[in-house]
Amino acid sequence: MHQKTVLILGGGVGGLITANVLSKSIGKNHRIILIDRDKQYAFAPSFPWLATGVRKPEKICKDLNALKKKRIEFVEGEITEINAEKKTVEVNGKVISGDIMVLAMGADLVPDSVNGLEGMGHNFYSLEGSKNLRDSLKNFHGGDLVVLITSLPYKCPAAPYEMAMLLEYYCRKRKIRDKVNISMYAAEPGPMGVAGKELSGAVRQIVESKGIQYFPEHQLEKINAVEKSLHFTNGHEAHVDLLAYVPTHKVPDVVKSAGLTGESGWVQVDRNTLETKFSNIFAIGDITGISLALGKPLPKAGVFAHYQAEVVAHNITVDILGKGKSKSFTGDGECFIELGDGKAGFARGNFYKEPLPDVKMYKPGRHWHAGKVLFEKDWFRRWF
Repeated sequence: MHQKTVLILGGGVGGLITANVLSKSIGKNHRIILIDRDKQYAFAPSFPWLATGVRKPEKICKDLNALKKKRIEFVEGEITEINAEKKTVEVNGKVISGDIMVLAMGADLVPDSVNGLEGMGHNFYSLEGSKNLRDSLKNFHGGDLVVLITSLPYKCPAAPYEMAMLLEYYCRKRKIRDKVNISMYAAEPGPMGVAGKELSGAVRQIVESKGIQYFPEHQLEKINAVEKSLHFTNGHEAHVDLLAYVPTHKVPDVVKSAGLTGESGWVQVDRNTLETKFSNIFAIGDITGISLALGKPLPKAGVFAHYQAEVVAHNITVDILGKGKSKSFTGDGECFIELGDGKAGFARGNFYKEPLPDVKMYKPGRHWHAGKVLFEKDWFRRWF
């Protein structure tokens, strides 16, 4: 059998799982090369815990070089060019060729999409930003605490709402809650809107029940660093003493330059097989743009990258080995929603169901929080 080389671009959730599954199914006879700009993998679902001081960075990070023991070759470096026709990438000035390519590079974050934003606030969608927020919170004793969603789309739709509720809990634990005004400004009509009005309304009710002021449909226009104020396109202004924000997300420039994006601005794929318009090139996770029946895109979330990775890895294996049946990504997904007080919610459903996604939120409780803690531990055990 001719040896095949599978290039996996990106070492996040999707890339990591694709590489792991392939290492078990074809790793002995074929090459699996994982490429990422950073040798350190950071478990993003734990960033809100890191920011509020209940996780240490070393507990939620792993070196991608550890994958070598699984016959996965790891290349650290910035991908500067992708040739979709030839299935080659340029990394560190060298060209790497493959037979099959899986794009799992995620979305690039633009922390200073509004001039001055990066200097005023903390981007808790990054490891460094979460650490900086943690450090600033230690010296915060009262004032206006703001959680901001700058623009759509953004990954992990539950994360900013988790962040707001965990910050509220943090302030209560430190006994400064009566000195803190917590507000949340979102460039969207409501929390996790694609999941349906019932779930969105339930999350909003929980957020507001904690005394957090919620302002939907507020698009940030500019900031005034001197006055420490946020200015929105609807004319609203907000003073801020401590800011935690979700940055603007965009498709990586190198992917756009390669001609891989569609009308949505993200990589267009077959929603069941994750195939792109180029033969033997797949795309999974946050880098994709998948339209749903209600006219909105499939949310960018790790759970979808996970299930898509398993489907793509399985189908690559079937194609290479010439046996077995192909699988399809079904649109199923779920997520935990941390609420503070050692409690969490849990939502699960099918986003491909028509005419509307069918998603249910289960009654919040301590057991769901325990479930997320176990999920975190199991993640590193399974994939590293």
